[in-house]
Amino acid sequence: MMQNRIKIERAILNITQDELAKRIGVSRQTINSIEANRYVPSTVLALKLSEVFGKPVNEFFSLSEDD
Repeated sequence: MMQNRIKIERAILNITQDELAKRIGVSRQTINSIEANRYVPSTVLALKLSEVFGKPVNEFFSLSEDD
């Protein structure tokens, strides 16, 4: 399962799940599912997150040892 730091990155920017969702054009539930590792986002969403956070995708998403 892919691991992520989305919740941490949101905290750094001091934005809510809803605010992040609006910035990248998805629902708050989608952000919640990504943070809970229940949903792996598309490449397009990952790149949009990269723009919001100002960091490369591999700084907030990583593969687990099982992958």
